[in-house]
Amino acid sequence: MRPVAPELLVNPGRRHDGSVARSEVRSAQLHRRFPGYAPTRVVDAPALAAELGLASLSVKDESRRLGLPSFKILGASWAVYRLLVDRLGHEPEWRDIDDLRAALAPLGHLTLVAATDGNHGRAVAHMARLLGYESRILVPAGTASARVDAIEGEGASVTVVDGTYDDAVRASAALAADDVLVVSDTSWEGYTEVPRTVIEGYATIFAEIDEQLAAAPEVVVVPMGVGALAAATVQHYASHATIIVVEPLSAACGLHSAAAGRPVAVPGPHDSIMAGLNCGMVSIIAWPAVSAGVDLFVAVDDTAAEQAMRDLATIGVVAGETGAAALAGLRAALAAGAAGAPDLRGRRVLVLCTEGATDPVAYRRIVGEP
Repeated sequence: MRPVAPELLVNPGRRHDGSVARSEVRSAQLHRRFPGYAPTRVVDAPALAAELGLASLSVKDESRRLGLPSFKILGASWAVYRLLVDRLGHEPEWRDIDDLRAALAPLGHLTLVAATDGNHGRAVAHMARLLGYESRILVPAGTASARVDAIEGEGASVTVVDGTYDDAVRASAALAADDVLVVSDTSWEGYTEVPRTVIEGYATIFAEIDEQLAAAPEVVVVPMGVGALAAATVQHYASHATIIVVEPLSAACGLHSAAAGRPVAVPGPHDSIMAGLNCGMVSIIAWPAVSAGVDLFVAVDDTAAEQAMRDLATIGVVAGETGAAALAGLRAALAAGAAGAPDLRGRRVLVLCTEGATDPVAYRRIVGEP
């Protein structure tokens, strides 16, 4: 595969007036009560930092989080919890998952539904299994069989939708009923509260980083997708750091929306190996924060993601294609530059690696044995 040049856009809508409020971290108290909770590690990469001309490079490794290979469980668990507590009508007292399951028993039989490219749906299914509910997960055509198998391994019923991730989102929304709760990490007209709590759930990552790093990062690089993680990043760092978001060239909904000054759809096919970022439309609830707080949008091709996977392997981080996207975007931003872009060299950089090797066959092809 021949490399394709990245696209870079300095965000014309970036604001420095304090309009993006710093979020309150409430989700961490929930996550600490989950079985197997521990802060994920931050890995320093001095050799990569020297190669790239950075003062330091730190990687927040979300390849293993609460027993799953992705950060997504943080948003899904907080969103499910808030959705069920609102339905219950009061905050229950509980110490562990068994207590929580018992406290929620008056809600009766429920099914949790989500659309996914893999990680969010698996996280929702995992929550359903922990709480004794059923789950139904919708995936777009072409989803790797390993990711489907992992979702089914959580006890979910998986439906393959003939279309893109956005088609799966629309199909999932149509399933909502009194006993069927849609838990989406993206939003649409009339559906905003659940994805808002997904964004809140990701704040746990940054609360951990604050305790783990001796000095705050000057640059933070995250994958885009529909923008939920990017919005959480902006809410934590926009006042004092440069924020870069990264997406595939074939699904650069953030970059094109920023260029247009409003959310715009990027038509498919969205066929990047960075499957978790194959999103044609930004989340309307995430977009106000993203559009105001992101400094630079970077779109990269699959060869860049593959190189970043190999780079991360050299520091002991096993990253999937989506997980490596942020490092791929950082390298592209340093190499290509863009008119008006902030100078990144000599600065302290934090990269979020958001998933592990969720498709082992692809990982072996690209990197070798994990």
